[in-house]
Amino acid sequence: MAEVNNTKNQQQNLDVSTFQRFRKWYLLALSAIALTIIVAQILIQQHLNSQLNDSRVINVAGRQRAYSQKLVKEALLLQSGELSKNERQELLLRLDNTLLVWKTSHDGLQNGNDSIGLPKEDNPSILKHFQELSPHHDAMVNAVENMLKHEDSTLHEQELAILLANEGPFLDKMDTIVNEYDAISKERLQRLKFKEYLLLAFSLLILVLEVFFIFRPLSIQIKEIIQKLVKSRLRSEQDAQEIKKIFQEKEKSLQELKELNFVIDNAALFASARSDGTVVFISKKFLSLLESPDIPPNAQLAEILTKDEGQRQYLNEVLTKPRKSIRSEEIEITTNSGNKLWMDLSIIPMHRTSLRQSVLILCSDITERKRNQEKVEQLTRENYEDRVHQKQMQASLIVEGQEEERKRIAKDIHDGIGQMLTALRFNIESINLDQKERSREKIEYLKSLTGDLIKGVRTATFNLTPPELSDHGIFPALQKMTSELSKLTGQHILFENKAEENIRFDSLAETNIYRVTQEAVNNAIKYADASYILVTINHTDSLLSVVIDDDGKGFDPEILDKPPKNSSDGGMGVFFMKERMSYINGRLFIRSRPGEGTRVTINYNLTDNKIAKNEPYED
Repeated sequence: MAEVNNTKNQQQNLDVSTFQRFRKWYLLALSAIALTIIVAQILIQQHLNSQLNDSRVINVAGRQRAYSQKLVKEALLLQSGELSKNERQELLLRLDNTLLVWKTSHDGLQNGNDSIGLPKEDNPSILKHFQELSPHHDAMVNAVENMLKHEDSTLHEQELAILLANEGPFLDKMDTIVNEYDAISKERLQRLKFKEYLLLAFSLLILVLEVFFIFRPLSIQIKEIIQKLVKSRLRSEQDAQEIKKIFQEKEKSLQELKELNFVIDNAALFASARSDGTVVFISKKFLSLLESPDIPPNAQLAEILTKDEGQRQYLNEVLTKPRKSIRSEEIEITTNSGNKLWMDLSIIPMHRTSLRQSVLILCSDITERKRNQEKVEQLTRENYEDRVHQKQMQASLIVEGQEEERKRIAKDIHDGIGQMLTALRFNIESINLDQKERSREKIEYLKSLTGDLIKGVRTATFNLTPPELSDHGIFPALQKMTSELSKLTGQHILFENKAEENIRFDSLAETNIYRVTQEAVNNAIKYADASYILVTINHTDSLLSVVIDDDGKGFDPEILDKPPKNSSDGGMGVFFMKERMSYINGRLFIRSRPGEGTRVTINYNLTDNKIAKNEPYED
């Protein structure tokens, strides 16, 4: 017996030593493969980084050719005599920007530039090409800079000749440089491919050695061990088969009993009742929720569920009524302590084919949900009432503002046009044809008075509805408004149109944008004490923007957060500006600080509103 045990121990020690040896060689082989993968990845990443740099350099070098041609093209356009002053100025700016990009890229290709992602060039051959290219580049740069500095057309022709003379050699040298970059990139790729082939061959060699010296011997030994384990397992299964048969049914029954007991005792809200409504079973958690410590014999389930008599009668009728389908409803119950609970009740018939049946009751406590729902409904009502009150207040303010506007118009007509008409009438009646010299003076005065009267009528009608707005759109209307207000007030009111074309869109939107702009300019005239007011209009494909700037005394924007109680409190203009922009789904921004002027920005989304037509408009 001792000899058998000794043999087993020797066999186990031999197996352990064998597995340890195989494990060591296996780990060495895996480490070698991992090392080759890591080295390959490092080489690949280095090449990818180098390739990214090469691609960026080749892209910028190729772009230099295009920029040199763009430079010459813009210089040629500068000699055109058909350019207006503004077009010539814009062309000079583009030429200056092209020259800056061209010079920066040329310097970055040699010395590197982090802003455009160029590394410093260290290849002697390419640097030599750049040295040969530099005279032509410098000559073209000097020629363009002289054209930008001087307005003399004769000098421009000389510099243009220099540009054209150096453009061809520059393009040829840049082709040589780009080809050199491409050749260097291909050479690096070939070297990487060779290294990858070497690493692949090394990995395959390691795998072949693993197959012959590790996996094959190990698989033979594992096969022998598995055969021994299978035989041992068969013997163990035969020995334990009878024991397992004895305990299998017992464990299964015990498990089923535990599961059933767990479901019954730990179900959230669970109960069952007979067809007459008496309780069969009710879970502990259900009793705890209902605040019922125990169940009397033959107790009705409705009596346990609620203390309220009306609720009991309803539940008793629902529970005892024969049914063949599941019924679900929400019901309020009253516990023994008087607490009100809301339950989501599901009544499930257990014997649907029989009129005498038991029922299963599954419940969910939805009291918190009901309370939250009531709070939400209450908040909704309060919010609705607040909105209604706010709308009523806004409506009253709008009506009050309209009345004030009517009073202002009536006052302007009465004090201005009415007085001038009265004076006109008196002067006409006082003309005496017998006094020719006196009559001549009065007629001259009547001419002047008539001109003032016409001007007053035009001003009043312009303030009401300018004809330019309906005839030509918002762009000419704003230009006319600023011009007229500048003449009337004597202040510097300027208009700047940055849009390339005049667009027309919804007339309601045009009117409201015009009124808001007019109100902003009037506020700047009345309250800002500004030396100048600038109205700027611009638009993109999706946005129309009007900006009103002044250099006046400014104000604290926090006062705009307080809504005016009535027109006498002030601030009605800003209120109506916001209301108008809200009405057309636009946005209004007011930025100001005391002593730093004010900026009012009007934004209107053109993509949400159909543009009526495009009409060219000249400033």
